[in-house]
Amino acid sequence: MHTDDHHHNAAHAQQSLRHSIQLALVLALGAAVSLGVTRFSYALLLPPMRADLAWSYTLAGGMNTSNAVGYLLGAMTFPPLFKRYGAARVLLVGAVWAFALMLATGFFTSSAPLLLQRLLAGVVSAWMFVAGGLLAAQLGARQPTHSGMLLGIYYGGVGLGIALSSLLVPAVAHGLAAYFPKQTHAWAWAWWALAVLCAVAAWLMYLRRVDIAALVLSTSTTAATATTNTASSNAVRTSPIEAQSPIAYRRRDFSFALLGYACFGAGYIGYMTFIIALLREQAASTSMVTVFYTLLGVAVMASSRLWAKLLDRYKGGQALALLDFLLGCAIIIPAITPWQPALIVSGVLFGAVFLSIVASTTALVRHNWPASHWPIGISAFTIAFAIGQIVGPTLVGYIADSAGGLTQGLLLSAITLWVGALLAWQQKALLYK
Repeated sequence: MHTDDHHHNAAHAQQSLRHSIQLALVLALGAAVSLGVTRFSYALLLPPMRADLAWSYTLAGGMNTSNAVGYLLGAMTFPPLFKRYGAARVLLVGAVWAFALMLATGFFTSSAPLLLQRLLAGVVSAWMFVAGGLLAAQLGARQPTHSGMLLGIYYGGVGLGIALSSLLVPAVAHGLAAYFPKQTHAWAWAWWALAVLCAVAAWLMYLRRVDIAALVLSTSTTAATATTNTASSNAVRTSPIEAQSPIAYRRRDFSFALLGYACFGAGYIGYMTFIIALLREQAASTSMVTVFYTLLGVAVMASSRLWAKLLDRYKGGQALALLDFLLGCAIIIPAITPWQPALIVSGVLFGAVFLSIVASTTALVRHNWPASHWPIGISAFTIAFAIGQIVGPTLVGYIADSAGGLTQGLLLSAITLWVGALLAWQQKALLYK
């Protein structure tokens, strides 16, 4: 009898885990749409849009600055939306809005409506990504021994969206060139194809809406994870500082890390805005661009567990510093050489690092402050990051227009990240002496 009960319990646990993995994969579609497609696919479309619409690099970068402003607005307006509608509804309705915004992009050629589209897409991206992260965190709480894997699946969806975009956009462009060689504004069809991709993802999530809605979030989970990113939860355990005597928790305690994180925001987004444009300037073939961006996306998918031990080991700014430094190395490669194997290394290294930097700041807060103060700390880092990525694209575009091309802009991005690494290295652990 005992053996039968044991086998029954094991079978039930296995079935429950399988169900959780399936649901994590469905939630990952939200991450794919919110960042991988709605946000990062723009890099693939920037070169043809700039050529067709006679944009300066400053205006092209301004599109992603507008998107970053929207993302900050979305992060700030998410809490009341969550309180009123719940994370599941925000995620599903956000996916519909993402479809509508991607579809609308193909119908405009003037810069003003396109800037507005990028702004609204940023708002929707934040709503979806935070809502999906909350749902994934709750799913992980139901499977505590597998929470890291489940969160990794969700955040790996960003890489899935990047990879799917990198396969879809060139395929659409090639098909149009073959069958409709005189098609004007051919880039619009790529936006419409991406809209279809968003619609498919929204439909698949809608089919599992009952399971998604069943992930009822507790107040504590909501507060602690509202703005977290990547699978940092699988690296950072419950902080032992809860029982320590009260101290004054101040945002300025994290001054060096906040500055280092703002540098990350400014540096990484220049690469994710202009890297495809630079490859095109260097006469990279369509197949090379596809392989490059697809591998970058695959590296993002694989990165969630790669740095877990690093985030768990260091209580100060060392992890942020190391990852900032590595990302700077990835960014400077295409600025100094067009050699294609080196470019592939750049893309893979970038993909393997950039989301984990966000996890490193979440880990820093969790290591040093009690759970009751996590939202305050994470919010401060979110704002620092947003300021950086608002400034980054337009600044890189301006430099590309005036000082020597995109290589100079990416050189500035790399230097910015290395400055961020030096600043983050100065960040000491607050309560681990």
